[in-house]
Amino acid sequence: MSFVLNPLAFSIGTLVVGVLILVFPRILNYIVGIYLLIIGILGLVSYFS
Repeated sequence: MSFVLNPLAFSIGTLVVGVLILVFPRILNYIVGIYLLIIGILGLVSYFS
């Protein structure tokens, strides 16, 4: 499975997440946890497929 992320969408997404982290610092824990879960699941799916 291969996908390309639009650079504009990536830039806007990172700006939004950066502002959310500045406004709600506790949200960083949830973002990191969700990121790690997604990366782990994608790694397992690619390994077993």
